[in-house]
Amino acid sequence: MTPENVPIWISLIGNFGFPIAITVYLFIRFERKIDKLEAVIMELSEVIKSLNYKKGG
Repeated sequence: MTPENVPIWISLIGNFGFPIAITVYLFIRFERKIDKLEAVIMELSEVIKSLNYKKGG
């Protein structure tokens, strides 16, 4: 959360309530983490394929 986003968050909390604002915040955070995990899993898959190829499998 950046300082520019503070007025938006205050508006969300005032209009929709604290639980909805927290839910949106958590969804944004989890989405970033899931994207990073997806990239790492794809990279790991390629490493496993290359090791399997070198091994002769």
